[in-house]
Amino acid sequence: MDKDIWVLCALLVVGVVAIIGFFRSKSAGFGPFTTGILLLLLAVVIASLLYSVGRLSDTIMANLLFTVIGFAGGLFTLKKD
Repeated sequence: MDKDIWVLCALLVVGVVAIIGFFRSKSAGFGPFTTGILLLLLAVVIASLLYSVGRLSDTIMANLLFTVIGFAGGLFTLKKD
């Protein structure tokens, strides 16, 4: 098999394991943290797959990662009023 196919398979396996681990470790129900983290996981997995096959440019991937970091920072500093 080609090296690119192995990279895609590895990324897909890591992404699926992360999502399965997410659902096994979360508590019941979907709150703002659960939904936000699920969306972050899906965005990073899909973007990394697209980036590895050359469908996303470097700048778009960097912007996406900075957005994920900013969104995650907002989730963890969320204040309850």
